[in-house]
Amino acid sequence: MAGLGLGAFWAAMAITLFAGFVKGALGFAMPMIMISAFSSFLPPEVALAGLILPTLVANIGQAFRQGAAAAWGSVCKYRRSIIATVVFIAISAQFVRVIPQDLFLFGLGFPITLFAVLQLLGRSLALKLEHRDRAEWGLGVISGLYGGVSGVWGPPLLVFLLSVGADKVETVRVQGVVFLIGAVVLCVAHLQSGVLNGQTLPFSAALVVPSLLGMWAGQWVQDRLDQAKFRRWTQGLLVVTGLNLMRRAVGM
Repeated sequence: MAGLGLGAFWAAMAITLFAGFVKGALGFAMPMIMISAFSSFLPPEVALAGLILPTLVANIGQAFRQGAAAAWGSVCKYRRSIIATVVFIAISAQFVRVIPQDLFLFGLGFPITLFAVLQLLGRSLALKLEHRDRAEWGLGVISGLYGGVSGVWGPPLLVFLLSVGADKVETVRVQGVVFLIGAVVLCVAHLQSGVLNGQTLPFSAALVVPSLLGMWAGQWVQDRLDQAKFRRWTQGLLVVTGLNLMRRAVGM
């Protein structure tokens, strides 16, 4: 499958199970964990293709967990971020083979790490409400640019949600909605780019099963986290995520 040996295939399944658990618990980081780990033993295009279908299916469950009406409400409320993310995923995905990913990854990882560390230290970095619309557009553009190239577009959105003080349920649902729409665009874009093809599609489809099992277990944990712990866990994972993006950028 996708030219993988048995050991590499089962390693990918185990990584996806863990990534699904983290996504179920906190609502994000599944593609970041998968692409970071996969890149250590899979070709870049196979690693990117592998995360596409599990991400798509997992986000369907996350977006609609509170029902279609709640999901539609999130679409309307965060439409600016959704529009910007979708448009720029479609644009940047076409340049996946020519854009230097190292520079992109470091440029994303550094500010995310700085933001999360300052939040953990008790510094208030909340966006002023009069600038909320511009911030939402801007972070949506950044999400889309990185998403099309790396398959990772969650951190800028999460930074925005943390800044405006969204509660746990809304944070997870909005991420699911935005990630779902972005995942559909990413899937279509990479069917066109050739990253998803007859060899990589079966591999990506196989990874759907462990992603859903892990997500179910993670959601059980999420339901038992209070708001303060949820926010701290999220900030901590952002620090780890940002550091890992910078690690990938410098080739460590």
